[in-house]
Amino acid sequence: MIKKEYIFKGKKEDELKKISSTELAQLLTARQRRNIKRGFTNQQQILLRKLRANGKNIETHCRDMIILPEMIGKTIKVHQGREFVPVTIEHDMIGHYLGEFALTRKKVMHSAPGIGATRSSASLSVK
Repeated sequence: MIKKEYIFKGKKEDELKKISSTELAQLLTARQRRNIKRGFTNQQQILLRKLRANGKNIETHCRDMIILPEMIGKTIKVHQGREFVPVTIEHDMIGHYLGEFALTRKKVMHSAPGIGATRSSASLSVK
């Protein structure tokens, strides 16, 4: 089986890891470009330092961090509100935010309506 080579806006993975953040910003959308241009916050800089130093068992509350090419292949535990959800960074995630992959809301699942839920259920006998 031939391994497919990933290309992001005309750049291969090796080229993406070598380019500077300003060159990367030119490849991203306007919101991410503005965010990189203004500079990373203190929490985002701390997260990048941890990734570059060790890269194992990293937990973060920084859901607004843009996924950079140097993060590919690493697993980051992103805070979901109550717990940390492991997110494995893949090629397709470049330019997205970490928070997009750790959903904070669960799907609402309704069961049968209870007694008193509607006008018609008021006439039913309660067992």
